Formats: sequence, structure tokens, C-alpha cells
Amino acid sequence: MNNKRKELFIQHAISINTRNLNSKLAQKNITMSEKSTLFESSESRNPPSGGRGAVGASIIQDNLDHTLFSWSRQKGITPIAVKYGEGVYLYDYDGKRYLDFSSGLMNVNIGHGDQRVTEAVVKQMQEISYVTPGCVTKVRGDLGKKLAEICPGDLNRAFFTLCGASSIENAIKLARMSTGRHKILSRYQSYHGSTYGAMTVSGDPRKLSSDAQQAPNFVHFDLPYAYRYPHGESNLLKDSIDQLERIIDYEGPANIAAILLEGESGTSGCLKYPKDYLKGVREICNRHGILLVMDEVMSGFGRTGQWFGFQNHGIVPDMIAMAKGLTCGYLPFGCLMVSDKICSRYDDTMLALGLTYSAHPVSCAAALEILKIYEEDNLFGNALLMGKYIDEQVDMLKQKHPSIGDFRNTGLLGCIELVKNRITREPMAPFNAGPGEMAIMNKVATMIRDL
Repeated sequence: MNNKRKELFIQHAISINTRNLNSKLAQKNITMSEKSTLFESSESRNPPSGGRGAVGASIIQDNLDHTLFSWSRQKGITPIAVKYGEGVYLYDYDGKRYLDFSSGLMNVNIGHGDQRVTEAVVKQMQEISYVTPGCVTKVRGDLGKKLAEICPGDLNRAFFTLCGASSIENAIKLARMSTGRHKILSRYQSYHGSTYGAMTVSGDPRKLSSDAQQAPNFVHFDLPYAYRYPHGESNLLKDSIDQLERIIDYEGPANIAAILLEGESGTSGCLKYPKDYLKGVREICNRHGILLVMDEVMSGFGRTGQWFGFQNHGIVPDMIAMAKGLTCGYLPFGCLMVSDKICSRYDDTMLALGLTYSAHPVSCAAALEILKIYEEDNLFGNALLMGKYIDEQVDMLKQKHPSIGDFRNTGLLGCIELVKNRITREPMAPFNAGPGEMAIMNKVATMIRDL
């Protein structure tokens, strides 16, 4: 568990209740007897946790001996050995079934094992698997055109990356190059990635262990959220905008290249923006010639019921960083969508951005098929429908569990904040908690895993 206030996330796969498990198994040519064995082994045999039969144990040990685990100590951990996935479920080598309650890392939006993506990827690989970014492929142009149709305003040009962090890094770089300014403003209690620039622009306490290695010219501002703001919601918007404007005045507006914000808050606790806050930020950016970059890596592609989280707030940014739901984890991929206004600066000037695997044809094919699946299966409508269901169910849970202090949710991007006392709102664990302060949340995590 991360060293910060632990809030229980409920980020579901947005494909929930739209996938028929039997039909998915049939696509994989699994026989009826095999299906029966699968369900019997997962529900009646009660196998060892984590796939720790002989095969699973060997796989786990090879991984422990020869690979490194992110955001984790390297000893004393008990990973699950996953054999395959179907829909919202993962299966280990003992046949035990797990509900993937957070859609992987909030990225497997269409669910696991969709063979339509497999078929699109195989077809592309049979044609061409890789070309240099200086060459073009049909699938690259088709994907760029589709993203331009999806994105609002003049966000018509795509620079394809490898992941969310590389989308953020290139957004920072392009903002500085195109404006000739050097400072990037962002929010405390935000997460944008773990590479140097993305880590520094984040406001996540996980970066503090490498604090001395942060990149320069990043400035953070505080943005309170209603549950922990003591002066009433009526004052929250004004105070938040006033503070941002003061920071801009202190830093010098002519020095600020961009403000970078999440379309909807995710990892930090789904911290809701005050109503009309992003409209206020957009106006400030326009007034000072500052670019507005929206990080849609987590909140994009239907998780909030819209293509992008910022569309819930009625604004259009200058750049959009995306990844996760773009390929739903089927292949590594990301994209930075850029406005025509910014791109026009490079009509006769070299654009100093480049990646060996930019616009990788196979990843482009996966992304294009997944965008099609979103629309064909009406997954965004399903996210809104299931979001309402979750809201109702959590309201019922509040009646039973006094430890639920607050619930914040948009579509299927939501978070339960646990407290020791509803009246005082003392958190179950403080922000940036130490190991001792995390003991109770570690117990909660263990209980959830054993459900």
C-alpha cells in the first residue's frame, strides 16, 4: 500500500455487466466440460491463494528471483500468478477466480480477453509490425483521424508515445518549446507518472524518497476539496481561484508555460474540482498566454462516462495526455493530442520530439479497435449507468459502516474515504503516513484480498 492517506478505490472495469463470460470462453474454444472445471475449481475447491500450486509457485519464484516490482519492497511480497483473464475476472494457475475490481491499474476499460483486439493486432502484425516514425502506415493515419474526431476544438494532431508518463514528459517539453517559457504549474495531491519530469510535476508523496532528484522549474499549488475544506462550499471556488492567481503573480505569468491538471482526479483520492473551477483556470490561462494541459491518462476513455474527464467541466484544453484506456493495457501505448495553434509553430521549424516506438503500428491497431469497441458496445453509457448503481450502493453502505466518511465518484472513477470518526473526520491514516500509521489500512487491504 502506498504511503499516503489510504482511501478505498472502486474503479471498476467499465465493461462490467456488458460481457457474457460464456460467449467469451466460447471465443477461446473452451469446451463445456472445461468451463465446468473452471467454475468448480474457482468456487468449490478453494485452492491456495495466489496460484501457489506447483506450477504457480515456480512462476512466482522466478519472478521474485529475477524481476523487480514497482512501488514495493522486494522481499516478503505475495503476488498472484495470473494465467489468463476473461471480462472482469483474472484466473490463477490453480483455477481460482479474482474480480479485477480496479480494472488493472484503472486501464483495462473493456475487460480482459477481448478477442476482437487480438484479431486486429494479429492482422496488423501479418502486414507490418514496425516501421520507423519517419514512415507512415494506414493504421497510424486512421487512428490519428479518429482521435481528431473524438477530441473537441482544434485538437487535431496526435504525437504517439509509449505510456502515460511519456505523454506527460512530451507535453512538458512541447509546452516549454512552443511558449519559450520554463515554469510548469500543477496541483499538490495529483499523480502524473514516475519518470523524472512526470514525478516532479506530480504532487504525490511517493516522490519524496527521491526528492533531491526532482527536475527544476515545477511549481505546485494547493486545491482543497469540499470534504476537508472548513469554510463551506460557497467559498471554495473563490478561495481556490484566488490562490492560483496569487501563485501566478508570485512566479510571474510571463515565466509560466503551462498549467497541468488531471481531467478528473484519480490516484490521489478522486478529489472533486469545485464547480466551474476548470472554467476559471481556462480563463486565467487565456488571459496570461499560459497553455492548459489536461492529463487524461486515467480519467479518459469512458471512465467518467465521457471520452475525457474535462468534458464534464465544459472546457477545451491546448493539449491532452492520454494512455491507459487508449489500448486498455492490451499493448503499451500513449498519445499527446495537440492543438492546431501549437502545431502551426512547427510548419517550417523542426519539432524536437522523438521516440523509437512512436506510432508503433501494432499498438495503433489495438487502439483503433478499442475505440471501435467503446462505441459499438456503448460502454460509456454503461459507465454512467453503473456509476449511478454504485452511488446507490455506497449510500446503503454508509448506513452500515460509520468508517465511511466521504464518497466521491464520477461515472466509474470513484473513491471511498475512510475515517476513524465521522464527526471529527479524522482519517483512518494520515496523508503521507509512515509504516506504523499504515497498520490499520494494511489489515483492511488483507481482508479485502481474502474476500
